[in-house]
Amino acid sequence: MKNDDFFDETSKTVYNQLAKTNLSVCSGVMLNIERFEIASRYVTAKVQNRYGEDVNINIQGGRPGIEIQESLFKIKEKEKRENPSYAYLITRLIQNAKILARKLPIVGRRYWLLIYEDTLLELSVKDAYDELEIVLV
Repeated sequence: MKNDDFFDETSKTVYNQLAKTNLSVCSGVMLNIERFEIASRYVTAKVQNRYGEDVNINIQGGRPGIEIQESLFKIKEKEKRENPSYAYLITRLIQNAKILARKLPIVGRRYWLLIYEDTLLELSVKDAYDELEIVLV
């Protein structure tokens, strides 16, 4: 991929890093986001898990991290014991097709998906993307 395929240098670095860690992927999901609801310091959206149930996602700024929602991911029993450590988030921007990629530490588990990442929040407010791939390693 060329440099101008990426939103920023961080995205290029993280995307290439994910390509090298393909063997240690324990689960992944592609979320289709119809629309974001904007609140004062965060955005929310509803997505469906693999059982067809609605799951809330919440994106807000702050120290980078993610709290995963287990029904979105198919994590094998072995990986549950070892606990994935990081989540790679990848999206392609609607307007210019540039790739945004981030690597976030998994900081917990919740009833909803909670993402702490400033750039993703800013782009959510602008409705700059409508799909988000999350890969757990």
